[in-house]
Amino acid sequence: MIYEINTLTELQDLTKRVLAEYTQSRIFTFTGHLGAGKTTFVKFLCKSLGCNPDDINSPTFSIVNEYLSAQGPVYHMDLYRINSIEEALDFGIEEYLFSGNFCFIEWPEIALPLLDISYYSVILHVDPSGSRKIEISLIPELEQNS
Repeated sequence: MIYEINTLTELQDLTKRVLAEYTQSRIFTFTGHLGAGKTTFVKFLCKSLGCNPDDINSPTFSIVNEYLSAQGPVYHMDLYRINSIEEALDFGIEEYLFSGNFCFIEWPEIALPLLDISYYSVILHVDPSGSRKIEISLIPELEQNS
């Protein structure tokens, strides 16, 4: 599904919809150019889950931030500085991925081979007008019964 977002209010509304409707996995990967809005999207998701907004920030240097929500821990990862699957395994990525808790992963490419379970791919595109197109799909995509 592709959504067009023009304002932060629309993005916040979308995050509530995502949490209500996209329930087949708690793992979400976020892909897009620098400045596309990946961290902002994750912040709104975390706020919608009840995390303290003052605690939510980019885990660029810490790699993983853990936030508390009414539904349990929420893990926010930024794998931009991770150079290999071995580095991801060294910081314990599998424990986060298979915890059953929400995992929001920015710059996920290096860890994709580890995801042998369903997850949501969120791809953010910035239009020249400044609006965002946000494409969300379940990976692997489930075949539709006809």
